Amino acid sequence: MPDIKQARILIMATDGFEQSELMVPQEKLSDAGATVEVAAPKSRMKSDKIYGWDENDWGKTVSVDKDIEDVNPADYDALVLPGGQINPDKLRVEPKAIEIIRAFYSSGKTVAAICHAPWLLIEAGIIKGRTCTSYHSIKTDVVNAGGLWRDETVVTDHGLITSRNPGDLDAFVNKIIEEVREGSHSGRRQAAE
Repeated sequence: MPDIKQARILIMATDGFEQSELMVPQEKLSDAGATVEVAAPKSRMKSDKIYGWDENDWGKTVSVDKDIEDVNPADYDALVLPGGQINPDKLRVEPKAIEIIRAFYSSGKTVAAICHAPWLLIEAGIIKGRTCTSYHSIKTDVVNAGGLWRDETVVTDHGLITSRNPGDLDAFVNKIIEEVREGSHSGRRQAAE
């Protein structure tokens, strides 16, 4: 059981991430002692920052630690995917982003997606047969991709964590910490097939 203070967690996002869905996990996981890094596609970045979306307009920027092209999933214990409408829609057309998600998932590492970020799980082909949740407007997308959708604050299926919206962030972050402590969830590969 890894200690969260020894954990390395990757947050993958681009411009248009829901501000609280990146910044709250970043802060709370760092406060718990984890090393947290943010990765984004270099081609989408203005300088070394990405721009958040805060309810109805552009919000704060977040510094990016690395280009997704330089991410090695073996270096991390968990992947966090913030939502917002813009961010996951941009990321799901980035082949390297989808490759990273698949690598985390297939190696049994914790993968956490909130709000619209389950679009990325759909694109990566890992939602089929998984119990999950999402923002209500993409419920049909999740169900059509074979996800077993629930209207719950946080849903976990063998280390795959999903939540609905910013109101679920406390439960979402607590579940990330719990699942990282549990260690590998490699048994989920067989369950997904």
